[in-house]
Amino acid sequence: MTRLPIIICLFIYSIIFSQESTDKYEGKTATIDSTIKTLYSVISGEKGEERDWDLMRYIYHPKAKLVATGKNPKGMVGAIFVTPQEYVENSGKWLIENGFFEEEIHREVQVFGNIAQVFSTYQCFKTKTDSEPFMRGINSIQLLNDGNRWRVVNIFWAQESDENPIPVEFLLKS
Repeated sequence: MTRLPIIICLFIYSIIFSQESTDKYEGKTATIDSTIKTLYSVISGEKGEERDWDLMRYIYHPKAKLVATGKNPKGMVGAIFVTPQEYVENSGKWLIENGFFEEEIHREVQVFGNIAQVFSTYQCFKTKTDSEPFMRGINSIQLLNDGNRWRVVNIFWAQESDENPIPVEFLLKS
């Protein structure tokens, strides 16, 4: 019988702690615009600057995939599929050690009910003060509105290359 108050306290504490975690990011995924801005900002930072990996995981659906596509050294087109956690494990250290800023330069959005498809052209820099990007490409981002907020379900991207330049209509400021 003496354990019951402890169990109840732990249960209440876990609910409060869970709510604080959610409230901490309130507004970051309230709209498609805020979700996309958060998506870009969460991986961006100067060399040595820690990223908010809890926020990174928060913006994604629990079953989300990040999919990079391109040609391998043999010239064959393929795709690499990772979860948000695998992305953090595989790329997190590199982002911090090297500095990385990804910024959106064009966006096209289509919405039907609780789903959205966003075509988002990006460019990448090693520092915030760089004037020329070292990489550009297009993110295809699928989102779900669960009734409370938007969540990234998938992000599928391709980098620009000499043989696959970004079409001009995806470079115009939107």
